[in-house]
Amino acid sequence: MFFVDTIELEGLGNRSYLAGGERTAVAVDPPRDIDTVLAAAARRGVRISTVVETHVHNDYVTGGLELARITGAAYLVPAGARVSFARTPVADGDTARVDTDLTLTAVATPGHTPHHTAYVLNEDGRPVAAFTGGSLLIGTVGRPDLVEPRLTEELARAQHASARRLAEGLPDETAVLPTHGFGSFCSSAQADGDSTTIGKEKESNAALSVDVDTFVADLLAGLEDVPAYYTHMGPANAAGGAPVDLTPPAVAAPDEIAARLAAGEWVVDLRNRIAFAEGHVAGSFNFEVDGKLATYLAWMIPWGKPVTLLAESPEQIADAQRELVRVGIDRPAAAATGGPDRWLREGERPASFPRSTFAGLAGPAGQDADRIVVLDVRRDSERAAGWIEGSVHIPIHQLHQRLGEVPDGTVWVHCAGGMRAGIAASLLDAAGRDVVAVDDGFDAAADAGLTVAAS
Repeated sequence: MFFVDTIELEGLGNRSYLAGGERTAVAVDPPRDIDTVLAAAARRGVRISTVVETHVHNDYVTGGLELARITGAAYLVPAGARVSFARTPVADGDTARVDTDLTLTAVATPGHTPHHTAYVLNEDGRPVAAFTGGSLLIGTVGRPDLVEPRLTEELARAQHASARRLAEGLPDETAVLPTHGFGSFCSSAQADGDSTTIGKEKESNAALSVDVDTFVADLLAGLEDVPAYYTHMGPANAAGGAPVDLTPPAVAAPDEIAARLAAGEWVVDLRNRIAFAEGHVAGSFNFEVDGKLATYLAWMIPWGKPVTLLAESPEQIADAQRELVRVGIDRPAAAATGGPDRWLREGERPASFPRSTFAGLAGPAGQDADRIVVLDVRRDSERAAGWIEGSVHIPIHQLHQRLGEVPDGTVWVHCAGGMRAGIAASLLDAAGRDVVAVDDGFDAAADAGLTVAAS
């Protein structure tokens, strides 16, 4: 009997896998914090004999090289990937033994990258699962525009062909186990469901149900902005991800926190957005540790800018460190725990701003409409489905560079659910603007009586 364990990377919207038999196993697309994979192997009582990459990743730093070094495992990387470290190059049709009666077969599936490779897990020669990386995902495919703009259409066409190659070559009951598609911006859309098979994808995946020209046109039309930090992930992975240091950062006293803010460094408050709005260090930014911390902080912070972390507990700091090393933000400059009473210098008072709902925006605030600005920080695709009439639109990942474009007045900022509005409100508050964070689901806007337009 074989097993497949899923290692969830919820903050990044990805999955890694550990698959094997009684004695040995393979790790697929492992995260940089490899202790998660080692712990999974220890729970199963197996040795990791093989580590495989489906591609050189664009959205996180891999732990594959370090995991292979520590375990002595063979490190399989697609032969077409340009890397600067020793590895076992894998070509289409190559096989590798995982355990007794368990083998992997490499299947060239270009599209997400030119060298992308899927791996089919076979038990007694029968395909039982396909690790599809950024190729065939749940209801969609990986985006083809992360390598080189001139290659995007060519890679989109390759995605269509690769998805069909997998579907035509594998039994319907074969489990499809992708790396992307659970919130990752490496996916061209998000997964509709938690699990799938080749047969289910034949029924629902556009790559398997429409012609290539229609598929490519629709795919390219739906692509959105690429997170800025992706620029740094490919080179880091081509060089080989370095070991991580997850030891606690140096403790920052109030004077140091103030000095770092004065120097233009980022001080990031990891508490929930309700606590932050009620009281925080003036000038600090709010990125909830339970939100998509790594994605949005790495997307928005100037690369290489020192970051100091503030949190309620050492556990929140540790969770944030783990998230951030996955995207190459290796060591916080400093950290502090507790609350504003422990982070502010003597005589300083915490800053705060109000929170409200769409009903609050439609009520008393609506009577002073000429004094308020409604700021929508959702993505372009979200706004296209409906927006509050008269609102200003600046996607959250652009706001820090475009604060000067926000009109004068009290800014009521909203997103789809509240988390991104909390980030945006903290940026505006730090810039000295009067702000109200709309902590509400966008569906409530029309119910509150606000006029919602649509294209």
